Amino acid sequence: MSVVRERTEPRPLTRPPRRPRPPRRGTTSGAWPYLLVAPAVLGMLYLLLYPLARAVLISFQDFELRQLILGDARFTGFDNYTTLLSDPRFWTVVRRTFLFMTVNVVLIMVLSTLVALMVERLGRFGRAAVLSALVLAWAMPVVAATTVFQWLFHSEFGIVNHALTGLGFTSFDGYPWLAHGPAAFTILVVLVVWQSVPFAAVTLYSALTTVPSELYEAARIDGASASRVFRSVTLPIVRPIFMLVLSLEVIWTFKAFVQIWVMTRGGPGDATTILPVYAVQTALSGQHYDLGSAASMVTVLLMSGVLLLYFRQMFRQEAEL
Repeated sequence: MSVVRERTEPRPLTRPPRRPRPPRRGTTSGAWPYLLVAPAVLGMLYLLLYPLARAVLISFQDFELRQLILGDARFTGFDNYTTLLSDPRFWTVVRRTFLFMTVNVVLIMVLSTLVALMVERLGRFGRAAVLSALVLAWAMPVVAATTVFQWLFHSEFGIVNHALTGLGFTSFDGYPWLAHGPAAFTILVVLVVWQSVPFAAVTLYSALTTVPSELYEAARIDGASASRVFRSVTLPIVRPIFMLVLSLEVIWTFKAFVQIWVMTRGGPGDATTILPVYAVQTALSGQHYDLGSAASMVTVLLMSGVLLLYFRQMFRQEAEL
């Protein structure tokens, strides 16, 4: 019996293929993304920081119409702030500003939360109709909406007076809404709330859609009421978005200017004058641009202080959870 052994030829040695090396990032390629965004960043910094820095500088100068033309402003230190803070009218405006902000923010958050909860419970057609109406109201320009409200509350041709007179309230025949301080203040509150609720409601509705339906079912099985479900299930989950909307509304209502300036210019008297309007009135009425800039800086500081206290409280609550 012969054993046939096959002769195997030695296989040639082959090296495994080398992995292609990643291209080296040179200085130019690494900096290229930053070079692309640099124009936008520089433009944003110029548009945001330069006016702020210029306002801070003017607030420490003697800057009126003569200095605006000739450019020979001199530094006066904190004289403008001393003059501003010693003005009793300024503190009256500060109290009115906080009142205006508080009333608006409370109404906005309550109404927007109710609208968001209502939209969540509607059917597909009703939800689409309400959301479309909210977006259209939100998209209306501020000046256009303010002009419409002026027409609505016009003393002679306004629809509001006509409707109230038709319902038997004859005392509203020719009633001058914008010439009466509390009435003008109330109209501006209604206008700001009407313009702000759509954004807050849509944002809160989008947050409500993230709440798992199983949590609602478990709460209902346990016999929890609707208010209990909202406090214990809905609010803890949507709290970050709720707090974000609240902080945005504080900022927007604190610096509300266009609606007041177009409708009443701070009148009648000072009934609707808040800090942004006061700053513009001070700068334009007697060309006291230095005092107007100081009022603007105080407005920024007050608004920053309110937000810092708010965020501090929010972070403290999150740490306790």
